[in-house]
Amino acid sequence: MNPEDVARYLQDNPIFFERYADLLSQIHVPHPHGDHAIPLSDRQVISLREKNRALEAKLSELIQFGEENDAISEKVHRLGMAMLSAADLAAVFACLEFNLREDFAVPHVALRVWRGSADLPEFAPVSEEVRGFARALEQPFCGPNTGFEAVAWLRDAAEHIRSVAFMPVRDRDEVIGLLMLASEDAQRFYPEMGTLYLKRIGELVGAALLRFV
Repeated sequence: MNPEDVARYLQDNPIFFERYADLLSQIHVPHPHGDHAIPLSDRQVISLREKNRALEAKLSELIQFGEENDAISEKVHRLGMAMLSAADLAAVFACLEFNLREDFAVPHVALRVWRGSADLPEFAPVSEEVRGFARALEQPFCGPNTGFEAVAWLRDAAEHIRSVAFMPVRDRDEVIGLLMLASEDAQRFYPEMGTLYLKRIGELVGAALLRFV
């Protein structure tokens, strides 16, 4: 009889150890963290304790993620409330930059809008290449700065930018602008990072702009 046959027999006959309960104390197996043998029943207790510790660690991790998500949601909510309460376009843009810098610690923020007009930097001319890039974004883009034209919006800081995030700004299905977050830290915005909250920020910017453009 090979080990597979023994395992299959025990699986098919769960009452085996009920009939031979004393056998549990007589069977000794290697200790999982030592070089000595212990009863099978003790080994089961150790295994259960290890599983319990793993479950506790996973639960702690999930609670931490939940708390972090709650904190980010609160920041996004504050940003949305501030922009929607702004009295004019200049105030909308000021709220956007302030909240992203203070609440989210984003060092560089730039926005361009190509619908409507105003004597503000955010309405500066934008090339068709940038507009096409924005229209093609189904989700926010995060990754290294590979020479994006939009990075030049940051003027003197542009040469130091190592990572970027781009969010299309929409009025329903029409893309009317592009929001860029940027950092000198190459790992601040990376391709594998979650983009749910970035997407929501882009949507909030679009909603705030609809009152004025």
